[in-house]
Amino acid sequence: MATIAILGGGLGGVMMAYEMRKEARKSDRVMLVSDRSSFQFTPSNPWVAVGWRKPEDIQIPLETPMKRKEIDFIHKAAAKVNPSENRIVLSDGEMLDYDYLVIATGPELAFDEIEGLGPKGFTQSICTTEHAARAGEAFDAFVKNPGPVVVGASQGASCFGPAYEFAFILDTELRRRKIRDRVPMTFITSEPYIGHLGLDGVGDTKSLMESELRDRHIKWIVNARIAKVERDRMSVEEIGSDGGIVASHELDFHYAMILPAFRGVEAVRDIDGLVNPRGFVLVDKHQQNETFTNVFSVGVCVAIPPVGKTPVPVGVPKTGFMIESMVAATAKNIAALIEGRSPENEATWNAVCLADFGDGGVAFVAMPQIPPRNVNWSAQGKWVHMAKGAFEKYFLRKVRRGNPEPIYEKAVLNLMGVHKLKG
Repeated sequence: MATIAILGGGLGGVMMAYEMRKEARKSDRVMLVSDRSSFQFTPSNPWVAVGWRKPEDIQIPLETPMKRKEIDFIHKAAAKVNPSENRIVLSDGEMLDYDYLVIATGPELAFDEIEGLGPKGFTQSICTTEHAARAGEAFDAFVKNPGPVVVGASQGASCFGPAYEFAFILDTELRRRKIRDRVPMTFITSEPYIGHLGLDGVGDTKSLMESELRDRHIKWIVNARIAKVERDRMSVEEIGSDGGIVASHELDFHYAMILPAFRGVEAVRDIDGLVNPRGFVLVDKHQQNETFTNVFSVGVCVAIPPVGKTPVPVGVPKTGFMIESMVAATAKNIAALIEGRSPENEATWNAVCLADFGDGGVAFVAMPQIPPRNVNWSAQGKWVHMAKGAFEKYFLRKVRRGNPEPIYEKAVLNLMGVHKLKG
């Protein structure tokens, strides 16, 4: 019997548990360790922040579906991973031994790297459903006394799509409330240009996103580095190609939502051979760590180098499409090792994204995610808003039922007509 431990109860960890249970032998033990009792559908967090969803609408308690699938669910935080001893130390001192480990923790949110940033400072976040609910409470107070808004992504951020989504969703909601004319909006981003997305653009995302910002009367600042945030004021430096400051901006705001940089969680940080200096897990093409060969990793916590050099640090996003591909490959590779075979499966690392703008949206496909690409496509329309709502319902049902099949990729690709592009 082999024991496979999966660390993290987000999209990567939950899908990994289901997929591993399917690929493992019946005698093998599959454990899911998570500091959260419920799965959160993170892509819907922008809707929670403007009251279009309640937190309970996008959360699923994990104990019941895990029990149904014969997966041991351990609702405890991990304090430290000890890969040399094949052991996880939990926050209460309990120790879990494993034969194989999959790290799917997601990131730690590095708000502390910028003075005044984050829910404990003066800006809101939509990175977790708890943060989004708090952002929603702040928004309810804001609409009673509207004023300037700043939305964006800080230096080192790697997840730009939700920042754009939130800016446009916020614009849509303010227009519905007929107070948009009282709310000047500024979008700030560490990207070198609008629509870069950490991927050097996909298709025509630069002109699509710029056009959308202009149409909605949202000003923008690129190559932005946040110096500090105070109550109702944000100091932003605009960085030139030589690394010098070309302009300084003092942005007043009544409401601000800024996505932070990510880093690896404390449980795996500073482990030589396992992670890079930011704490992200080092893996090869099989999602396997080369130093500790019984350790794998999937999701946002995986180390991926940036697409290229930029004036302000910009990370690479990991989309749901890519994560489920990592999951499928990892489960098959661990099953192969259990059977005495070498791992052979590789994730596709393609990017498919539906970015909702409240009353429309942009979809893009990058195959592979890192250029040069075989497919480099983007499009916009009201259908994206409807498709994202349908996908939300599908994915939540998938988690409830314990279905690991990543069949949505085919559905999304067919919807976009990418099969024609391949031809």
